[in-house]
Amino acid sequence: MKIIPGKLHQNSDSYVFDLHLKYRIQTMKRLLAFSYILLLAFATAAGQTAEKRHYKATEIEISPVINGILDEDAWQKVGIWEDGFTQNRPYNGRPATQKTEFKILFDKDNLYVGIKAYDTSPDSIVNRLTRRDQADGDLVGIIIDSFHDLRTGFLFGVSSAGVKYDQVFTEDGQKQDGSWDPNWWVRTSITKEGWVAEMKIPFSQLRFDKNSGEVWGFDIARIEYRNDEQSFWQHIPRDASEFIHLMGELNGLENIRPRKIFDVTPYGVSKFETFKADPNNPFTSRGNKFGLNGGIDAKIGVTNNMTMDLTINPDFGQVEADPSQVNLTAYETFFAEKRPFFIEGNNITNFNIGIGNGDVGNDNLFYSRRIGRTPQVGPDLNDGEYSKMSPMTPILGATKLTGKTKDGLSLGFIEAVTAEVRAKISSEGQTSYQTVEPLTNYLLGRVQKDFNNGNTIIGGIFTGTNRFLDTRLADYLHKTAYAGGIDFTQYFAKKEWQFNLNAAFSQVNGTSKALTSTQMSSARYYQRPGNNYTRFDTTRTSLMGSGGRMQIQKLNGHFFVLGAVTWKTPGFEINDLGYLREADQVISVVAAGYNQWEPKGIYRSYNLNGDFYLVNDFGGDITGDGFEWNGSSTLKNYWNVWTGGNLQSQSVSTGMLRGGPLMKVPGNLNLRLGFSTDYRKKLNFSVYGNRSKGFDNYYTSYYTEVDISYKPTNYISFTLSPSYNWSTNDLQYVNYLTPNNTDRYIFASINQKTLSASLRINLNLSPNLTLQYWGQPFVASGKYHDYKYITDPVAVNYKDRFHTYLPDQIQEGPDNFTVDENHNGMTYSIDKSDFNYKAFLSNLVIRWEYSPGSSVYLVWSQNRSGFNPVGNMDYINDMGDLFNPRLYRDNSDYQLKNVFLIKFSYRFGLK
Repeated sequence: MKIIPGKLHQNSDSYVFDLHLKYRIQTMKRLLAFSYILLLAFATAAGQTAEKRHYKATEIEISPVINGILDEDAWQKVGIWEDGFTQNRPYNGRPATQKTEFKILFDKDNLYVGIKAYDTSPDSIVNRLTRRDQADGDLVGIIIDSFHDLRTGFLFGVSSAGVKYDQVFTEDGQKQDGSWDPNWWVRTSITKEGWVAEMKIPFSQLRFDKNSGEVWGFDIARIEYRNDEQSFWQHIPRDASEFIHLMGELNGLENIRPRKIFDVTPYGVSKFETFKADPNNPFTSRGNKFGLNGGIDAKIGVTNNMTMDLTINPDFGQVEADPSQVNLTAYETFFAEKRPFFIEGNNITNFNIGIGNGDVGNDNLFYSRRIGRTPQVGPDLNDGEYSKMSPMTPILGATKLTGKTKDGLSLGFIEAVTAEVRAKISSEGQTSYQTVEPLTNYLLGRVQKDFNNGNTIIGGIFTGTNRFLDTRLADYLHKTAYAGGIDFTQYFAKKEWQFNLNAAFSQVNGTSKALTSTQMSSARYYQRPGNNYTRFDTTRTSLMGSGGRMQIQKLNGHFFVLGAVTWKTPGFEINDLGYLREADQVISVVAAGYNQWEPKGIYRSYNLNGDFYLVNDFGGDITGDGFEWNGSSTLKNYWNVWTGGNLQSQSVSTGMLRGGPLMKVPGNLNLRLGFSTDYRKKLNFSVYGNRSKGFDNYYTSYYTEVDISYKPTNYISFTLSPSYNWSTNDLQYVNYLTPNNTDRYIFASINQKTLSASLRINLNLSPNLTLQYWGQPFVASGKYHDYKYITDPVAVNYKDRFHTYLPDQIQEGPDNFTVDENHNGMTYSIDKSDFNYKAFLSNLVIRWEYSPGSSVYLVWSQNRSGFNPVGNMDYINDMGDLFNPRLYRDNSDYQLKNVFLIKFSYRFGLK
């Protein structure tokens, strides 16, 4: 479990209760992103309220040329250059060490911002080229609250190298959407006095009402990278929970009028694929195929503050593949959304009922990866038959409406239709078809309303999934699935305290066979013996349930406290359009922490935190309880160190026997330690280690990861992240058998190893022309031994809960084990489960944004994979096998696929 309460703190994972193996390392990486730096500063910003500063923009007749020079008359003779910046870090409230000036101009269509970032050592400016939204080095930006609702901010930022960084802040800065990519112009230049940024921001890219230009909220931010100093024009103190309401005010825009956006972006894609040829398979006998595709994306301003996004036949071929994983659990792996259409604006469509963002934090009524997923039902094939089908369900079209009115009403609607997917089957020259994914309609509606100057927020959500099923698919999938919820947030004591309640319901409908599968799924196990608080009904055609989260937390200051509880009834089911790992669960948490951010002695900041948690099902069984602790510090030399752990006592598991009775599980102790070097340097690295030890020696795990980042020049960077995990487990589930009408829950001991690495290369030829490579070699092995079956799952003594087969009871064969428990000739078999899986994934993307909103992609993706039914790892030979042409020719368990893609899009700005 990992719990992340309401805020984070600069250069530390403050208040993060983290059991995820990689989270600390990933957090340190994100320090390089402008968004993360800004968010951390804002999220730790001030409890005291400074007096509002005001700036009046100047209207101009002749617009300046955006070249990063600031030499036109508009910049030289008109308006006022404003300075007076104050540090947010490292020394909260002190004057900025370097001078910064800005000027804001406007005409009827655009806002113009000029920023002079003076520097006494201009040769020390960190001027690094990166991709858009990954800005690195010295930075400036303007945040605009054009609604002036004191809760929403639009950030337009740029690095000294001219790399754009833009995003939307919502909920007074608590949430951010970095996928927002408005069309605007900016140029920078380095001078003998520092560096300059010149921006042109079309009013069509901002949302505001007519006559709302009298007062806008805004602020100017600057980051001086080499000294890790962040300063603001309107001081954002260090100890407040949010920041939008603290920003200064922009006047003088009374005469502007809203501009409705109307952008249409058609695209075309040419794709060539190569794969392993199979002369017996009529669908893959050639080993290659060529295809053309096209579609349209559009962004339309429906009103002054409501925008509709449309996509027809979208293509996401440029999106990076998911990393390789081996999942031996009964639960679905959660993968983050990477498709731009679904990422942008996801702050309004989000309805989370988890805690944090680990395994128990992903539960959400909307999980956009359900739309366009892999077909859920495979074709029924006989020997000698071959099939061909789309690997992903095509999205015929989708529309999204998002926005916020001046009265504080936020709206978000998504409507998507995915195609019916039919598998084409060849059998002895005859062709037939089977539907493997039905035509499906997905609907989401989300609304929130602010009251009392944003101190009270009430909202609701509704989701619907409707499938057009044939007789075969009706036994596997829900015909309809609906979910809804309400949320309530109240701030107290000048937003120092927050109370939040999210409550949801669900209903799924379908045939009795489909609902029987739902009841028996790993999320709830209605069929579990001893489960006397639910009713397992094989005639049921619908299932209803509820879930939610309630929490109260202190947001401001050095001390943090949190109390939270989440619940999901056994019948709660949202996986048709949402994500749910486990139902039948109640999690209670009490947490506290202390954060110190004023530099002193050897440290720049540190934090300490801990929490107690209790997990139980609706039958009252305690399925987990323990204590977690964490500590981290940023040292004066910008190194970071962190440590933590978790102690969990013995509990019972409702899912370990995967539909069988409860089983006692020994407690465990987890310890972790890590450090990272100065992230500002050209060469930096981090090291992380984790050790978990189960009591009664039932489980042991070691994990380590090293992240190495090297930036030899300002336009290229290399990142290598190797990791290794070794574990041994006495109780790995294998199968459930019923020999001679006797229940046998088969387990085994397993020695498991996973070795992987991630290599990233970023070559940035200009802010708009980039090359990005990602590669991941991956090898995982598992060796099963000491097979056993469960005898008394709740025995007091751990060893009495199972019986390990004696040598004269089990005999190994080529593909399975033969078991004769009583030496009476009544045998049963257990399939061998040893594995050695290896893969090499790579993705090369060249992206050229030749005009704002218009781009060209050149993509090469490769997927190599192989499998051997052995449990040993020999990394060098395993990797060598992936590049052995003979294995791809002679072994059906080895596959190689290449995809070459060219994608061209052009934006037509019709208004």
